[in-house]
Amino acid sequence: MAVPYAEVIGDPIAHSKSPLIHKFWLENSGLDGDYRATRVGAGELGDFLADRRSDPDWRGCNVAMPHKAAVLPFLDEISPEAGQIGAVNVVTRSSDRLAGDNCDVAALRAEILDEADITALFDQPVVLIGAGGAARAVLQVLRAVPDLEVWILNRSVAKAQALLAEFDLSGRAAELDARLPAAGLLINASCLGMRGYPELVVDLDGVGKPFVVDLVYSPTETSLLRQAKERGMTTTDGLTLLIGQARIAFQSFFRLAPPFGTEPGLRALLAQ
Repeated sequence: MAVPYAEVIGDPIAHSKSPLIHKFWLENSGLDGDYRATRVGAGELGDFLADRRSDPDWRGCNVAMPHKAAVLPFLDEISPEAGQIGAVNVVTRSSDRLAGDNCDVAALRAEILDEADITALFDQPVVLIGAGGAARAVLQVLRAVPDLEVWILNRSVAKAQALLAEFDLSGRAAELDARLPAAGLLINASCLGMRGYPELVVDLDGVGKPFVVDLVYSPTETSLLRQAKERGMTTTDGLTLLIGQARIAFQSFFRLAPPFGTEPGLRALLAQ
């Protein structure tokens, strides 16, 4: 018998921990449902969504690299915030209509603005590594902070400079190997350091003791986080943010909040 299901799409996607998270919550909630990982190539996105649109059991999908921006033209509705940043990471289906949102922003906002000491973070420049969909979610959070200086490090300096202009932020665009300034917050929003990708090489000498956030979650402790901890810096790993955004997506897909009190067991499962 068919059951309601959701999935995560991307290319590559085998590394994704989203199926473990959502299946863990489904089992602990006693819900009859499923969550899958589906590889969708860049040229296959339109056909994939056209097929899922007519599937009554499909509740939606999380959207991973490289589709967070490319998915927008295939959707019927886009939340104001996802539209502002030009990136969607969750698609939900209602009847035959597809709606896009970005729950990365809410998870990042909770971690960076709600949990951290804002005064200490933002009295120095913020250093952001990467200029893709995840970086856009970070910049959406940062644009709410007045008089903030942001450095964006990226392979394409022109792309980084364009992001600063688009989000109306002052700062500097630089290459990945640029010498970093003393910073209050350092965020890796690139795929560097993820399994299957090149390592992220960052010289942390001279940056002081910023709050370090790495959005990479596989491995949980990246070389950036390991170096930061050795220097006594406060850190947040990508797994924390992955679980935060997954919590929002799960409720959108299955109309139920994840079961309370299960996060220690979930983190133990994901760390295996």
